[in-house]
Amino acid sequence: MNKIHKGDEIVVIAGRDKGRRGKVTRRVDADHLTIEGINVVKKHVKPNPMKGVTGGVLEQTMPIHQSNVAIYNAATGKADRVGVKTLDDGARVRIYKSSGEQIKAAAK
Repeated sequence: MNKIHKGDEIVVIAGRDKGRRGKVTRRVDADHLTIEGINVVKKHVKPNPMKGVTGGVLEQTMPIHQSNVAIYNAATGKADRVGVKTLDDGARVRIYKSSGEQIKAAAK
């Protein structure tokens, strides 16, 4: 089970964007996420009239490794670790390690 899902609010804990918060927009692969407004780079693009692309310098959000982010706990206002707990009916749910509260499912 992935501990960070699409739609979760996260805090960057390492790298040049350390301390910034944002929402996960997508999972690129098993280890990388894209987060709105985080890890934005300037990319130089050549014009391509066949595809209708104008050239120039574009800002693009690049993926970030999930080890560099932590889920944001709104109750404490801090980053928190995620644990997995199995309920009596066999369902697996994510919980905050600090408080044991269940993490609400993100709107997809």
